[in-house]
Amino acid sequence: MLPSLATAGPDPPTYDAVEPLDLEEFLMSQLRGEDSALMHEFGDFPDDDLRVEQVERERRTIRHSVPEDSSDLDPHVRDCVKSYTQPWLVVSRRCQGDGWSAYSERVGLHKVLQKQTFESDFQPENKDTPSPTLAGLSEDSGRTLTSSDFNLRSLAPDQRVEGLLAFSNHEELDRFNQEARHAKRHPEVFALYPPPDEDDAVEIRPIPDCPKEHTGDRILIRCQTMKFEIDIEPLFATMALYDLKEKKKISENFYCDLNSEQFRNFLKPHTPRVDPSTLARSGIFSITYPSPDIYLVIKIEKVLQQGEIGDCADPYLTMRESDSTKNKDKLEKLKGHAEAFCHRLGRYRMPFAWATVNIMEVISTATFERDVTDSDSLKGGVSMDRRAQLPRRNSERFCNMEEACYNVHTFKPATITITTIFKQVRQTPPSKQNKNQTLKRKKTTEIEDVTKTRACCIKLDMSPVHDTPQACLSTELIPLIPVAEKNVRPVKEVLEFPSSEVYVPHNIYRNLLFVYPQRLNFVNRLTSARNITIKIQFMSGEDPSSVLPVIFGKSSGPEMLQEVYTPITYHNKSPDFYEEVKLSLPARLTERHHLLFTFYHISCQQKQNQSGSCETLIGYSWLPILNCDRLQTGQFCLPIVLERLPVNYSLHTPEKLPPQVPPVKWMESHKGLFNLEIQAVSSVHPQDNHLERFFTLCHALEGGTTFPVRIRDEKIPENKLEHELKLSIISLSSSNLEPLVLFLHRVLDKLFTLIMQPMVIAGQTANLAQIAFESVVSIVNSLHNSQELYRDQLGRNILLAAYLYWVFRLPDPPRDMQNSGSAGSAPSSDSRYMTIGPATAARVGCMLLQSRVRSSSNPDIPAQQASEEDVEIKDILSAKGHNYPGSRVSTYVEAGNYQNSGGSTRPSNRKQFHEELALQMVVSTGVCRENAYKYAWFFFELLVKSMAQHVSQLDRYSVPRRNRFSDRFKDDITTIVSVVTAEICTILVKQQKELEQAEKINISLAFFLYDLMSLMDRGFVFQLVRNYCNQMSAKSISIPTLISMRLEFLRILCSHEHYLNLSLFFSSPASAPASPCPSISSQSSGSYQEQQRILALFDLSQEFKQQHYLTGLLLTELSAALDMESEGYGRVQRKAINAIYSLLCSHDLDERCVKTEVRAKVAALYLPLVGIIIDSTNYLDFTVSDTRASKNKTSETEDDLENVPPINQSVAMAIAGNPFNTLGRNVLISMASLQGKSVATLAADTSRHLLVCFLWVMKNADRNLIQRWTVDMPPSQLNKLLELLTICVSCFEYRGKQSSDKVSTQALQKSQQAKLQLEEALLRGMGARGEMMRRVGGMDRTGQRENLRWRKDLTQWRQTNDKHDKTKAELDQEALISGNLATEANLIVLDLLETIIQAVPLNECKDSVVGGVLKVLLHSLTCNQSTTFLCHTFSTLRALVVKFGDLLFEEEAEQCADLCQKVLQYCSSPVDENRSQACATLYLIMRYSYSNASNFSRVKMQVTMSLASLVGKSSDFQEEYLRRSLRTILAYAEEDTEMQNTQLPLQVDELLRNLNSILSDTVKMREFQEDPEMLMDLMYRIAKGYQTSPDLRLTWLQNMAEKHNNRKCYTESAMCLVHAAALVAEYLSMLEDHKYLPVGSVTFQNISPNVLEESAVSDDILSPDEDGVCSGRYFTESGLVGLLEQAAELFSNGGLYEAVNEVYKIIIPILEARRDFRKLASTHDKLHRAFDNIIQKGHKRMFGTYFRVGFYGAKFGDLDEREFIYKEPGITHLPEISHRLENFYSQCFGDDTLVMIKDSTPVDRKQLNPTKAYIQITYVEPYFDDYEMKDRLTNFEKNFNLRRFMYTTPFTKSGRPRGELNEQYKRKTILTTMHAFPYVKTRINVIQKEEFDLTPIEVAIEDMQKKTRELAVATHREQPDAKMLQMVLQGSVGATVNQGPLEVAQVFLNEIPADPKLFRHHNKLRLCFKEFIMRCGEAVEKNKHLIASDQKEYQQELKKNYNRLRENLRPMLERKIPELYKPIVRPRLENRDSFKRLSFRRAPEENS
Repeated sequence: MLPSLATAGPDPPTYDAVEPLDLEEFLMSQLRGEDSALMHEFGDFPDDDLRVEQVERERRTIRHSVPEDSSDLDPHVRDCVKSYTQPWLVVSRRCQGDGWSAYSERVGLHKVLQKQTFESDFQPENKDTPSPTLAGLSEDSGRTLTSSDFNLRSLAPDQRVEGLLAFSNHEELDRFNQEARHAKRHPEVFALYPPPDEDDAVEIRPIPDCPKEHTGDRILIRCQTMKFEIDIEPLFATMALYDLKEKKKISENFYCDLNSEQFRNFLKPHTPRVDPSTLARSGIFSITYPSPDIYLVIKIEKVLQQGEIGDCADPYLTMRESDSTKNKDKLEKLKGHAEAFCHRLGRYRMPFAWATVNIMEVISTATFERDVTDSDSLKGGVSMDRRAQLPRRNSERFCNMEEACYNVHTFKPATITITTIFKQVRQTPPSKQNKNQTLKRKKTTEIEDVTKTRACCIKLDMSPVHDTPQACLSTELIPLIPVAEKNVRPVKEVLEFPSSEVYVPHNIYRNLLFVYPQRLNFVNRLTSARNITIKIQFMSGEDPSSVLPVIFGKSSGPEMLQEVYTPITYHNKSPDFYEEVKLSLPARLTERHHLLFTFYHISCQQKQNQSGSCETLIGYSWLPILNCDRLQTGQFCLPIVLERLPVNYSLHTPEKLPPQVPPVKWMESHKGLFNLEIQAVSSVHPQDNHLERFFTLCHALEGGTTFPVRIRDEKIPENKLEHELKLSIISLSSSNLEPLVLFLHRVLDKLFTLIMQPMVIAGQTANLAQIAFESVVSIVNSLHNSQELYRDQLGRNILLAAYLYWVFRLPDPPRDMQNSGSAGSAPSSDSRYMTIGPATAARVGCMLLQSRVRSSSNPDIPAQQASEEDVEIKDILSAKGHNYPGSRVSTYVEAGNYQNSGGSTRPSNRKQFHEELALQMVVSTGVCRENAYKYAWFFFELLVKSMAQHVSQLDRYSVPRRNRFSDRFKDDITTIVSVVTAEICTILVKQQKELEQAEKINISLAFFLYDLMSLMDRGFVFQLVRNYCNQMSAKSISIPTLISMRLEFLRILCSHEHYLNLSLFFSSPASAPASPCPSISSQSSGSYQEQQRILALFDLSQEFKQQHYLTGLLLTELSAALDMESEGYGRVQRKAINAIYSLLCSHDLDERCVKTEVRAKVAALYLPLVGIIIDSTNYLDFTVSDTRASKNKTSETEDDLENVPPINQSVAMAIAGNPFNTLGRNVLISMASLQGKSVATLAADTSRHLLVCFLWVMKNADRNLIQRWTVDMPPSQLNKLLELLTICVSCFEYRGKQSSDKVSTQALQKSQQAKLQLEEALLRGMGARGEMMRRVGGMDRTGQRENLRWRKDLTQWRQTNDKHDKTKAELDQEALISGNLATEANLIVLDLLETIIQAVPLNECKDSVVGGVLKVLLHSLTCNQSTTFLCHTFSTLRALVVKFGDLLFEEEAEQCADLCQKVLQYCSSPVDENRSQACATLYLIMRYSYSNASNFSRVKMQVTMSLASLVGKSSDFQEEYLRRSLRTILAYAEEDTEMQNTQLPLQVDELLRNLNSILSDTVKMREFQEDPEMLMDLMYRIAKGYQTSPDLRLTWLQNMAEKHNNRKCYTESAMCLVHAAALVAEYLSMLEDHKYLPVGSVTFQNISPNVLEESAVSDDILSPDEDGVCSGRYFTESGLVGLLEQAAELFSNGGLYEAVNEVYKIIIPILEARRDFRKLASTHDKLHRAFDNIIQKGHKRMFGTYFRVGFYGAKFGDLDEREFIYKEPGITHLPEISHRLENFYSQCFGDDTLVMIKDSTPVDRKQLNPTKAYIQITYVEPYFDDYEMKDRLTNFEKNFNLRRFMYTTPFTKSGRPRGELNEQYKRKTILTTMHAFPYVKTRINVIQKEEFDLTPIEVAIEDMQKKTRELAVATHREQPDAKMLQMVLQGSVGATVNQGPLEVAQVFLNEIPADPKLFRHHNKLRLCFKEFIMRCGEAVEKNKHLIASDQKEYQQELKKNYNRLRENLRPMLERKIPELYKPIVRPRLENRDSFKRLSFRRAPEENS
């Protein structure tokens, strides 16, 4: 299958599948080969691969519910009983899910894992942080290096690493390290990795739930007590549930009585015996469709007595037990009465009272409030809102919509107390019809009776039922499991009548009849019949002795009765009844069976002359149970016979009784007087015409019936049978859905029998196969199309899936033809079928296809024609097939060729079901064919199950695989597969909307082939796979869809339990050809061919694809998916990767792959995958690593997650040739950007999946093989491999316990979206997948072994992703596993790196390999790593230093710098093991670099710089650990005996002293952590201290940049980098003189004049050539560009886009000189964006806010009397900065010491308290002289390079700050700072201060100018803002503005001043007012156009005010001072038509 993917032209990649090997042959030959041992390990497909086994049904009852006498049953009932009791037939796979069973074992995984220590999780004991003190910190406090020389030797060193130098040669060292690395490793990588995502897991075919009897949510209701105030007689309760909304009774009655023994004895004479089953007091009610309107109705009856109900209830209302003394006699008398009535009328009842409870209200309160409710609140009507009619659902488990509201299975048990009951008002018992009135009436009666009826208390306990309690009885009274040991009171299950259809096939034998007498109308009858009761009996004949005891008894009596009496309403001639009579129907019903009703009048009082009996017969009525052999149910209205019953009455209905002699006497002349309803709950009687007809006719076929057959009113003779049967088969699918579903199993069984059995009808053989097949297809279609039924996630209807999995068995073989009548007429088609050779078989197949095209059978034509068509088809076929011995419709196939066991050949001439089925599929046409292929899954599973049964009957050993099935059958299968594939293609090409349908068919086809692998010749199946692939790619399907389809298809095939054997894994080359010793053997040891052979193993070659067929196909799809470059292929790529990933996952966890050699073989099978992954590094998502801020434990990491800071030296370093940034942040992003990839990358989680596959292969593959591969690899490939390893390290980085709740926001969003979609699907009731998910959710009540892959909650990785629902234990467990995963993944990378390094001697380009490996190692140190990993990494690093020291120190100077920094960083680790490893490594670096002086000085410099950088950047850096490490290194130097005679110990000592003094700076920095300004001052000073050491100065400038950046001060951060760049430029200009380079720092002054301070160092102090100086990576052109680019990025972040331009002006010449056009393009792009921003953001940009802060008081030390300007972010208010400084300094000095000065007047030292500290804060604004304003035009220019600031202080001469207008003065103070803002700090010293005062009139001029400006701005805005304009106007012309313009004019302009000095001011103010009033006019006009209609009045008011103001001002404005205007030449004035202040200024100037 070589993909021609290189041509990414318009035509799709066609990849034809290669020709597979003949697997069976290959296996046979291999068995003799040497690999057979391995093969047997996996078992050559064990013979009993598919087991067909019988599974006993799980019974709920102790015995099957079956009719007692089952000998003489009607065939239909017999079939039903058989089907309800026979065991399930299940085809199971022996090894299914071997890999997956391991997931269950992962549950305890965390118990065996070792906890990994990560520094990020490590919490050392908290040390007290010192409170900040303000030690003297003057600007010039000099170098801080030696300021506190802490004595190192006073510390105790850490433990040293043993045997640091004790090894004899490199090999020994490597071996030692390797052994250490391989100890205690976790064998399975995937066990640590989250399990595959189920969204793609198409290979999961959920096992359907075992069919079982339907139950809703079950509630146990127990009667505790029923007490009335007086206790005088027995009472009986009946409970049932009603659904008010559906107006239905939804349960049968449950009877209980709580009478005392005394009262029971009253009734002794009427109860022959009391059966234990009638003593129940608890019932289990079931609710399928919860709704807020479900009520429990309790009816209370008493024994019949004389009197109206009201009279009988009277004593209960008037008397109380409590006042029993006076009532004692009365009560005794009442009791006596009651006893008398009981003795006489004990068998009759009368209604007494009733009560109701809203069940759902109890449940919801018990769910939400979680407490026991008292149902006083529950007696009211329906209080919950009635929700819209719920969608109908399949009742398997009702929909979540309700669960939200009613947790019917999880509410807390509650006790309900009913204290209000209603006495039965005559005529209104709550019968079915009048429930509604009942509950309405309930509300009214309650009001009348509530006071009277409080004399009762009924207590019920209610709880949800999860497990059936002991001693429970089913509704048929059969004990349920578990059975009680001793005699306990039983619990009864109450039968539910669901409120709407339930679609669950019958599963147990149940045959019950419920009779509801409803009404009797004797009103017109003049007799005395008033107390009427009906005796109901079930008769099997007319003789009185044929009464059957089939009526279920009530409470405290016999279990079964022969008769039952309805309760009596006293003196009522047309009573309503509410009785429910429950009967158990006999299994065999005859036409003699009937219900007999006898009507009696009961006399309550015994008359003197009457003897014993109290019954007076009124009449009879009856109802035959069968009508035309069909059970009668529904509503009936029967006439009543008087006197006696006629003979043979039971054969007729009373309405149609034929005339009798003597004539029958009818009441009211044969009118219907008695209404009743009959309902059946039966799993035997279908109660659907179509079904009954079908079953009857089928049984007629089976013989034993006499013709004509009677159906309803028609009689069918034998010759019509076939026609009628065909009609009934066709009409099956039109029967109602509910009965069809209920009898689904029976219907399908019958149809399959018909497909198999040729029927002999009237001597003719009828072939019903085609019609039966079509009927099956249409039933399958209608079940799938029904909205009511669920489908699973594969689109299978769950009822059908369950039928196939559990129920279906091959139809019984047809009985011998001879017995069924006329033997002679049997057709001669039983001629033996001979095997046709392959060529002819193919021809037959082809003809079949033609014949099918011609045949035109149509399921809609009545059966007569169909039979003619059968003939036609036969003709066509025999015409085609006359050359062949067997013609082709339903011939009987010879399966017996191989059955000669025991010598005798059993002649077997029966046709096989699977062959017949395949044939029917092939020859079907029209709609039938369309649907058969649309729901192909059903027929596929049917085929497989029948084939499995067929195979299980063969003698396996003598029948080889390829002979199990006939060639003809194979042809049919080939045809079917090809047709289905064509079907898929058609949908994909023509009907894209049906994509989902195509996917489902595709999956079912894949499962079919998957199953065939276990049954048929595997080579044949592979051919089918090949045909499928080729057929798919031949069509013009869009590529993503095509790949996606084929992927799902292959994914299913590869999930086969014998996939590894199918892929012939044992013939893969697991190991490399032996070479003497791979690490030393010379390069020439492997010949060129050998080298090519090894490289070829990693390629997807033709040979590979042929030999490892499925693997080859899958990898081809993967590489095709990854090669697709355009967008939108992400989904396909994810699919492809997930497929491989889940496959490897299953190998990894498969117990069969435990041995290393097996694993190596399996890994070798996936070597081409490694090649594919390496080629696709470009696509992997790098962002994985940037989710966490840098490794140097910054405390701000949490906040930085959102915006990864742009200070990444990575860009600079990458340019400088080192893609691994010391910060480890954004590295990979920059790598990606460097490689200039524009490819769409894979999503992060998908990349991880792909990488974990790579790691798995690397972990398990043979080490020598990998080593040879890396040696032979071309360098470019090796670099790719190293890059891939870097990505692996980042991808599997440990995210920390805290952030494991941030598992990944993507995942969370994804899961939430999925959840929403899922819920939506469930609510729509269509949720097939929903059904599945619910099953997954653990509500699976079957005992089946659930498919564990679905049960994520059982596996280790239940990643809920919602933090709040995880317990701490879960979080810890997750952290433990992810820690182990990170460690294992990194160790695999480390192993591989070691493998590469050890192969170095074999490799020519040694240095680049070592450098590359070192890069990866350093990168891994940047990430968050466990101590275990670090220990091994440091060992590897030390080995590198030992082996390649010189190479490292000379060639890889930059890597060396990185190495020093990383190692030093771990020297300050709080984890002891990490520290000791790092110290050892650092010492080794020093020791091995010492041999070369320049190397050693370089190392010293690097270490010093690293420390400086570390100290500056890290906020929670712990210097005590680092000091201890320095001491440990000192100890190493002192203990190193070899080096004692050299200078090394001294040199080390000196270096460490230096480092120690740098550390002292940190202590100071620590103190100012809270005061950023002080901290920056300190860092600034440290940086200044390194003026002579450019490397260190640069480091500190970068530290400052990082600090600023963390505080989001981007501008200052950028300035630090600009200074750094200027420093670099200075040194570069000393070293080399290029035109395009900046000339030192002078070039930078356009960016900021401050930069000139970097030119202070001249070359006489320091020469850049000196060793180790300026050798850092930044002192290069690339470094310079890198720094400037970062600065530009930061300026952009800070909104200073103009500065971006200045920075790029320096960069561009360098890039031009380098001809780096790509970089130039992106630079100009960035410039473009910067200028765009300037244009768009305009005035909206916010620049800094400035404050003057003065410190006063000796407490401040050298800050005393110093003033600073502080720069704060854009909109900072005075209180904010005030609050911040106050907080900080009050911590330093204490609250009572610090005083904030609230005003801005000058501070007088003399008046301050010397013991206190004072801070004064004033808001200041930038100040510019007029000449400056000419240059500073834009907003930016007015906010950049600021050195002068101004604030104003108002004052009056009298000393108050404010006064009247004419006495208000203002003082302006101008401050000048030492440097210009923005600078590298946010506060700068004030070095100069000037002040000047304004007189009141000048103040007024300033104010008016300001007002006029505001007006002008508001009026002339581009987008006018009405609100703003109106605000400004209101302040200008508003009538009541205090000190407003008018007042100002009146004060200053009213008269001409006396003092001529003030003339100029007076005139200026007058002109200001003129402009002001003009602007007001413009504004008023403008406002007119802006206002809405409702502001008209407001506008008029404004206009009025404006006019008034103008009039008031006019006299003052027109009054000019004559002196000022004398000399002006006339003509000039006329030309002046605008006010320009300059011109007026000019006039006086000219005069003077």
